[in-house]
Amino acid sequence: MRHFLPQEAPWLFDNNLQALLEACCQEGEEARIVGGAVRDTLLGETVKDIDIATTTLPQETAVRAKKLGFHVIPTGINFGTVKVITKGYFYEITTLRTDLKTDGRYAQVCFGRDWKADAERRDFTINALYADRNGRIYDEVGGLKDIRKRILRFIGNAEDRIREDYLRILRFFRFFAWLGVEQPDVRGLKASIRFKEGLRNLSAERVWSELKKLLCAPNPVYSLLWMYRSGILTILLPEAKKWESSSIHALVEMEKALSWKIDPMLRLESIMPADAIRMKTMAKRLRFSNAEKKRLIQWAMTDPIQPDIHDQQLKERIYREGRQSVLDRLRLTFADARAGIANDSDTLVAVDHYSRLDSIAQNWEIPVFPLRGQDLMAFYHNQGPKIGNIMTELENLWISFGFQDDKTYLLSLVRK
Repeated sequence: MRHFLPQEAPWLFDNNLQALLEACCQEGEEARIVGGAVRDTLLGETVKDIDIATTTLPQETAVRAKKLGFHVIPTGINFGTVKVITKGYFYEITTLRTDLKTDGRYAQVCFGRDWKADAERRDFTINALYADRNGRIYDEVGGLKDIRKRILRFIGNAEDRIREDYLRILRFFRFFAWLGVEQPDVRGLKASIRFKEGLRNLSAERVWSELKKLLCAPNPVYSLLWMYRSGILTILLPEAKKWESSSIHALVEMEKALSWKIDPMLRLESIMPADAIRMKTMAKRLRFSNAEKKRLIQWAMTDPIQPDIHDQQLKERIYREGRQSVLDRLRLTFADARAGIANDSDTLVAVDHYSRLDSIAQNWEIPVFPLRGQDLMAFYHNQGPKIGNIMTELENLWISFGFQDDKTYLLSLVRK
């Protein structure tokens, strides 16, 4: 029987989590960690969320957590789920259940005490692994074997699992991307293709949430390729109808070479056409946040950056167009350029040039034009349009001088 050791899964032996598990295991009840935390530990990934499955009913779960002094939020109590918050961490605790009726989006559930039945209602074998408070791992559906082989496999019949919730198609490609292999499970792929039209019935929030998680995988290229070949990507992102994998592949390679932080929005831009109207439509359809929408549209409206751009030219573009949009264009331009370079000497020169420009784009403090309209009122009383024109001319001069001239010098030009 496989067990987690404290050095392998330190999160499991946290005092607060141990107290919570112990409380849910009293009076003949039982609680186990389930899903992502167990899976990610076995895969050597960082554990982000901790979910707990328990035989206690949700109301009883809440009572036991409150006795420990923990804050309880009954977010999904009708589905058996409560959230427990303690010292900045939160745990999602769900009563064992079976799905009585599903329609591809929602399910009617029945609470139970059968651990095998609870495992069999889940999506993939690697997500149906449990661990008790002592570290013992329970595997009802062959998930341990699939993790060793890095195989993503639906539990039971793939078509049945997808008909229960069409979002599982997206989750199939998301977890496939995170496993880091090139070939998906054939039965899972065929079932996903057969029922892909069901994706149109999902809420925009669920779709974008899964897509963003997929784009955060170390290398999502193979997963995106399979989604594109199967027609699934076009359903979700019709703007990427003429997508080619070269740009995102180049970006992923650049991230590895220069230790860039993975940026799902930049990766999304790498597979999108630089068309502001289409990006606005997509952002509205998928209900992007205002910040995401603004970034995407500004990127689309920003001209490509030439590989031989000078430092001063880059600064001018940052000043006029904004840091983020220029940085996005810069990174995509140089990722493509690096991928197209044939020999090592050229690579070194290009990377050195890029590194300097990237540093400027990230760290250069954008200056503030020192003049205001009221500074010119003494020279041009009640001549608003003329003041505006002169301000524009002076700002252009100030930029061409490398943002160096101060207010006194600029006003001396006005006097002349």
